[in-house]
Amino acid sequence: MEIIWTGLQSLMQRDVKLIGRTSIWMFPIYGLTVFFEPLCAKLKQRHIAFRGGVYTICIFIIEFVTGSLLKKLLGVCPWDYGKRRFSVKGLIRLDYAPAWFTAGLIFESLYHFLVKSSMGESKSSFS
Repeated sequence: MEIIWTGLQSLMQRDVKLIGRTSIWMFPIYGLTVFFEPLCAKLKQRHIAFRGGVYTICIFIIEFVTGSLLKKLLGVCPWDYGKRRFSVKGLIRLDYAPAWFTAGLIFESLYHFLVKSSMGESKSSFS
């Protein structure tokens, strides 16, 4: 997801090579989305605006905490929003809320799709 995001940013700068960038530190950080599973199940019946808002807040918390830990332990963070207008301590960007809102709902959709797929397979295997 980050590779696509940064690749599209390079396109906006008229770089048709679409170079996307990330850090290996991002793999375990993005891996924390596994904790969205129980949240997705609990929020299933709630309004989409509520669910997206909860996911956005959770992603901001994860981004802030992991960025803070990396800065404290290693003195570096893979992202630096320090000079951006809506930055909070250089670790999160409030103007990214719509992107995180959408990403959270995409994660939710994938989760529900995978749950349905796995339930269908387990039923068919016992038939």
